Amino acid sequence: MNEIHEPDKVIAIDLPRVSKQSLLISLAALFILFALNAGIKRSLSFNITFWNLFLFVAGYIILIVLHELFHLLGFRLFGRVPWKKMIVGVNLKLGIAYATTDQLMTNKAIRKALLLPFWMTGVVPAVVGIYFGHGVLISLSALLIGGAAGDFAMYKQLFKLPDDWLVRDDPKLPRLYVYSPNRII
Repeated sequence: MNEIHEPDKVIAIDLPRVSKQSLLISLAALFILFALNAGIKRSLSFNITFWNLFLFVAGYIILIVLHELFHLLGFRLFGRVPWKKMIVGVNLKLGIAYATTDQLMTNKAIRKALLLPFWMTGVVPAVVGIYFGHGVLISLSALLIGGAAGDFAMYKQLFKLPDDWLVRDDPKLPRLYVYSPNRII
């Protein structure tokens, strides 16, 4: 079995800062997506009804769950992590949903796994929402695009490191431990 030494680098995100970035990204995405919708459809309408509110809340919960499940799928597809080595949950104290594994992955693999949910729960629903002119779906996609702010922050730090470096996720905190491949025995 591989013996793991002290990491070469620890990547931790500042949750209050990321929360502010998430809000700004969500608002910008909301504006841009509705502007695109208005430009393509030549109309813009937004109806607040009980049904739309219900769809929004239910859709938000479903997309958050899917966001985390897409992280797990990314761990499996890109990092070859066995399903039994993955955990998904909610940290109520920190107010975050999470997907994690204690298995080492290459930097290249975890970067792909970090961005997979952005594409699948942010960009794809945005395209579908604009195509059908569905304001609730457009709004949800904007929130999920902004919700990927923590993933973007980690990706940005990992991008500076070589692809073959190894990364281990912290199972309790939004933190990554990064190791040079020659440090793993």
